[in-house]
Amino acid sequence: MTIDWRYTIEQDCGILAVAGYLGPDAVHRFAGAVGWVLARGTGPVIVDLSELRGWSAEGQQAIAQAAVRLAVVGRRLELAAIPADGSLVPAGDGPDIPVHADLAAALTAHGAHGGGHPEHVAGRHEWRTTGWSGGESASD
Repeated sequence: MTIDWRYTIEQDCGILAVAGYLGPDAVHRFAGAVGWVLARGTGPVIVDLSELRGWSAEGQQAIAQAAVRLAVVGRRLELAAIPADGSLVPAGDGPDIPVHADLAAALTAHGAHGGGHPEHVAGRHEWRTTGWSGGESASD
């Protein structure tokens, strides 16, 4: 089982939405998505987990590693809508990872208004895997 992802740039925030199960089989694909994010944006990155069915310890570690990769280039990683089991990314020597109840709360914290679905708002830049429903896909 793997993940699909969509990366959208909205105002000064990047939004990396992840769907599926972030387990050992999906860690490489998630790392690739983070590479895509690093190459195509600036500012904070909100990882929207509202479509995620769950995550393993390896998946949580992949998120912690992504926070480090982003911090190296001066960007911050934040989480929105963590899986319902309530588990959080492991604590460690990495940067703090703010957690928001949902994407709307995360956008509000950044002064962005997120009116509607990203794919329906003109002027946004968006990339996605072929498994993400609708629109064009990213080369992953």
